[in-house]
Amino acid sequence: MPRSAWKTWLSVTLVLALIIVGSISYLGWRQSVPGVRAAFVPPPAFIGLKTPLTLTLTAARGGVASFELRLVQGTQKVTAIQQTVPPPRGNEQRLALAVEGRALGLREGGATLEVYARDGFWRPIRVDDRPILTQPVTLDLTPPTLDLLSATQYLAQGGGGLVVYRTKGATRSGVNVGGIFFPGFAVGPADAGTHVAMVAVPYDFPVASPIVLSAQDEAGNGVSRSVSSEIKPRKFPTGTVEVKEEFLQRKLPELLPERGSVPADRLLDAFLTINRDKRRQAEETKRAVSAKTQPKPLWQGAFIQPRNTKVFSNFAETRSYRFGGQDVDSQVHFGYDLAAVKESPVPAANRGTVVFAGPLTIYGNTLILDHGLGLQTLYAHLSLIDVREGQTVDKGTVLGRTGSSGLALGDHLHYEVLIHGISVTPLEWWDARWIRDHILKPLREANVALIEAGS
Repeated sequence: MPRSAWKTWLSVTLVLALIIVGSISYLGWRQSVPGVRAAFVPPPAFIGLKTPLTLTLTAARGGVASFELRLVQGTQKVTAIQQTVPPPRGNEQRLALAVEGRALGLREGGATLEVYARDGFWRPIRVDDRPILTQPVTLDLTPPTLDLLSATQYLAQGGGGLVVYRTKGATRSGVNVGGIFFPGFAVGPADAGTHVAMVAVPYDFPVASPIVLSAQDEAGNGVSRSVSSEIKPRKFPTGTVEVKEEFLQRKLPELLPERGSVPADRLLDAFLTINRDKRRQAEETKRAVSAKTQPKPLWQGAFIQPRNTKVFSNFAETRSYRFGGQDVDSQVHFGYDLAAVKESPVPAANRGTVVFAGPLTIYGNTLILDHGLGLQTLYAHLSLIDVREGQTVDKGTVLGRTGSSGLALGDHLHYEVLIHGISVTPLEWWDARWIRDHILKPLREANVALIEAGS
């Protein structure tokens, strides 16, 4: 073979070899690209009548093209959800799904949830009919039982009450009042399934707000019952608060220390930050502290008002704040302001445990006592705190002294009654007859000996 022909043959052979090797390498790379990864957030343990699931799918390349959920039980394999994702396809998909357990035709008991998924990336050989994620689950298609035993017949705007019910098989139960959920607590023998829930009607909720008792199990199966309690309207007062420049200059270092010295032309802005933002933070803290409640009543009998005090600012009073001769803000005042001599002793309104002790924005030095079942009392603007968090105190125990800390114009006690963080009128809880008719009566009707009338 001439030398030139040999060189040509060698060049062609090398080119063909490179093409073959390159093609094989390219196809091998294509085949090696990972497929779709899947994860449940969080992984489900149960599938019920209608179970919400959050599934995340992540494709390395080509985007998520389709997915399928199957439930396997013995030799049965049933498709629960199947979806195709049209272009353009993202490489990450977070899907909110719902599995209808009863429609699957499977029996209650153990099963396996399988996830299948396909990306839009081409491969020489595609094997899609194998699960990329398996999750053992239990099919539970039986909702918990739920029976209403008794309830406070008449509630009021800005007032409280109690519901007694029986539920079995539930992991979460309670009463929903106009969109706010009040959890129930188990009482009596465990096998009886008896629960009580303290409820509150916010001052501004309509009298037609629905009151619904509900229970839910681990599988998400739920059941509900309407509570026929009637909500009666209340009228709430209005008032005006004059805010002086001297007052703000004195209070701002305490309430907004991060701002340092505030010039006169920024005083209004600083006040509104306190009266709006700091007030909202305090309400959020009160709701958070409400979770620190005992599942049993610690209190007994009527709550006490400190001796020689007089209410001078009412519950749910809408206050207009005036500065420089103009209305600058409007807020609702929760609880009672109680006038007394300077630095008067502050007694515990009833037996309870201290769950908060310290500064609380506009409330200044504040104590919150937990009385169990979500019932708490708040004592604010204190000059001195004599108890510590975690301490259990009896009715009448001196908690501290009145003062003017926080956004207080002068020395007094700001006192609140809270049900799961919702402020209600203290007047109800100072009244032994109201407690007997609205709290103890539903317990008697349900034959639940939980709270003694006391004194």
